[in-house]
Amino acid sequence: MRKSLKKIKNESKAKEYRRKLSIRKKIIGTTEKPRICATKTNKHLFVQVIDDSTSKTLFSVQTFGKNAVGTKANADSAKEIGVAVAKGLAGNNINTAVFDRNGKKYTGIISTLADSIRENGIQI
Repeated sequence: MRKSLKKIKNESKAKEYRRKLSIRKKIIGTTEKPRICATKTNKHLFVQVIDDSTSKTLFSVQTFGKNAVGTKANADSAKEIGVAVAKGLAGNNINTAVFDRNGKKYTGIISTLADSIRENGIQI
C-alpha cells in the first residue's frame, strides 16, 4: 500500500491512516490464507476476502445492495456478516485467514465481526 503525499488535516483520520499503513505492512493474504478486510462506515459494514498473491477478491459480504446481509453497521449485523463470511470461506475449503481491520480500532463492531467468524470455524 502506498503512502499518501497529502497531509491529512483531520487528526482522527490521520491516526486511522497511520494505523492502516502499519497494519498493511505486516498482513498479506495468500491463496491458502486469504486476507479478510473489514470496512466500517457510520451506516454500513463491508467485508472482502482477498487473495493478495493474485490480487483478486474471492467474495464480499455487505449490509447494502442486492445481496445484503443485515441492515446497518451494528453488532447484530456484524454477527450475521461473520456467519456469511465463514460459510463462504468453508465453501472455498479455507480454514484459516488473516484479519485486516483496515485502520479501525479493534473494539465494538470490528471485534464482534472477528469473534463471529472465529465462532463459525475459521481460524484467524
